[in-house]
This record gives sequence, structure tokens and C-alpha cells, in this order.
Amino acid sequence: MSYEITAIIILVGSLFGIGAILLRKIPVLIELPETSAEFNLKESLLKLKEKIKFLKHLKIPAYEIFLQKILSKVRILTLKTESKTSNWLERLRQREIKKKNYFSDNYWQELKKSTNQEIKKKKR
Repeated sequence: MSYEITAIIILVGSLFGIGAILLRKIPVLIELPETSAEFNLKESLLKLKEKIKFLKHLKIPAYEIFLQKILSKVRILTLKTESKTSNWLERLRQREIKKKNYFSDNYWQELKKSTNQEIKKKKR
């Protein structure tokens, strides 16, 4: 329920903000002169042609080369993550082996014997 109230408060605040911005900008927009930009196809094609010529000199890499670079970086990243997870798994397995060796099957029996021996030593 509190999420809905929070969402409603944010919505109302946003609407008030949009309204305030519109009220401040409407007079500025009204004062702007009306311009009729005529679209000249020949001029726009010439500009486009100049931009293409300029871009050819920048030697933009081809799509395939770009894709190869991206894929090789992704491959390297996956290999690194695989190596890291492999190391983590190996360390976890080593810890588990150490725990098993530490708590052997006869751990409690050995503990009993050691405590019994200490008790016998104290009685002497």
C-alpha cells in the first residue's frame, strides 16, 4: 500500500513540475518568429555527399572488423570469468577436503581417549 502512495506522490509531483516548466516556456515559444524552412533537396544532397567524403578519410572500421573485435573481447571476458570460477571451485574443494581430514571418522573416539588420559593423569 505504501508503494502505491509513493508512486502517486511521485506522479503528482512530476505533473506539477511539467506544468511549471510549460507555464514558464509558453511565453518564450510564442515570441519566437515563424520561419518556414524550405527543404532544398539539391543542397541537402551536396552536404550529405561532403560528409560521406569526410568520413571516408577517417577510416571507419568495417562492420565485420568491429564485430570481430567485440566478439574477441567478449570471449576474453568469458574465459577470464571461467578461470576465476574454476579457481573458486578448486579452493572450495580443498577446504572441504581439509574439513574432512580434520574431522575424521574416529575424531570423537580420539577426543574421548585424550580426555580419559588427562583425567587419569590428574588422578595420579
